[in-house]
Amino acid sequence: MRGLWVAAALAFGIDQLSKLIVVFGLNLKEVLVMPVLPPFLVFRMGWNEGINFGLFSGVGARWALIVLAVVISVVLWRWARGMERPVARIAAGLVIGGALANALDRVLYGAVADFLNMSCCGIRNPFAFNLADVFIFAGALGLVIWGETRHKTP
Repeated sequence: MRGLWVAAALAFGIDQLSKLIVVFGLNLKEVLVMPVLPPFLVFRMGWNEGINFGLFSGVGARWALIVLAVVISVVLWRWARGMERPVARIAAGLVIGGALANALDRVLYGAVADFLNMSCCGIRNPFAFNLADVFIFAGALGLVIWGETRHKTP
């Protein structure tokens, strides 16, 4: 279980530190757009009150989404306790850390701070995301690849 906790703590900490540096340290919350390596990487401020791609924004779901992130994290932690593969527990930790980092944003700011925008090859991506989203996606992919449907009872 150590791998799960280390992965969760790192995902949570890296995400929150990146937001402190970019959103507040570089003042992206006021500047709103900061080309880094355009069009491949642009810091573009977005406050996401909903879920992916802003779905369900403006419906007052802030506290429901916080509770949902905590419940999913607890359920995933309980499932991961019985996993035999360390890589699967690490993947679970990435999801948990990312989910809790975004939940903390909702508590502190009322919305998730998104700032990464990437486009390529003539395709303009209008959406922003954050490192917690990357950790959640990578962890979920890891669980699909290495997750166990049969595992030992904790």
